[in-house]
Amino acid sequence: MTHPSSHTAHDGAHHCSSHEPDADGQAEILDLDAEVLGEHIASITAWLPLEKEPRHIVDLGCGTGAGTFALLTRFPDAEVTAVDTSAGHLQRLRAKAEALGVAERVRTVQADLDAAWPDLGRPELVWASASMHHMADPDRTLGKVHDLLAPGGLFAVVELADFPRFLPADAPQERPGLEERCHAALAHDAAEHVPHRGADWGPKLAAAEFTVEGERTITVNVDGSRSEAVGRYAVSSLRRLRGSAAHALTPEDLGALDQLLDADSPFSLLRRTDVAVRTERTVWAARRV
Repeated sequence: MTHPSSHTAHDGAHHCSSHEPDADGQAEILDLDAEVLGEHIASITAWLPLEKEPRHIVDLGCGTGAGTFALLTRFPDAEVTAVDTSAGHLQRLRAKAEALGVAERVRTVQADLDAAWPDLGRPELVWASASMHHMADPDRTLGKVHDLLAPGGLFAVVELADFPRFLPADAPQERPGLEERCHAALAHDAAEHVPHRGADWGPKLAAAEFTVEGERTITVNVDGSRSEAVGRYAVSSLRRLRGSAAHALTPEDLGALDQLLDADSPFSLLRRTDVAVRTERTVWAARRV
């Protein structure tokens, strides 16, 4: 889904409101997220405790399609309804579907899920990755998903621990603690603007009359030597973090951060060999009885 404001600099996969001024930059991050973390997304889809393979899946807050295409791969007989508020993200998703030869298995729906819900059919699986915490009223959304699902259907909620970390703690090139100070500034903003990010969805799902059948935390640690996309992912993500955290950083910290983001700097993240993507994602699998 689209991020609801510039305060949420990065959520990784998919998001849910269309007030984002930097849609192209956000789409780039979502595409890189899918490329860098594709193995982890696939491991989540493989883990889902399904009684039978779904034929109809709804991806709530699909972004540019990281979850949509992972689900299409995991379930080759399924069709996916991909829902997002961003017309640009959905257009990008459709172009990818055409290029991959799966366009006939994808339906896109532009909708604001904080308003009236469109007809999304009767799916056996609903997937919401990094989107639930953007809902104005998550409890209302949980109730809507419960009513949407076919009896016995599964709701998979994927939540992010926090903004990914990219730099080693003992890296000599930047000011000590720079990344932690950036994180602290972002967390302060997120607590005000995205209070449900990092929530424990288990009790909320149970309160919405789901039966929680599993919970799993995925540890992400992708070394930059495995993919050159890691450096581009770090630059795009930290550039957006800079926009959200700049007001809380000293000029010295901003200068050090700008060197990391400058492709021509000797300290550029694109030139370094010690960049990695480190974070966690938790998934809850909840059944409508």
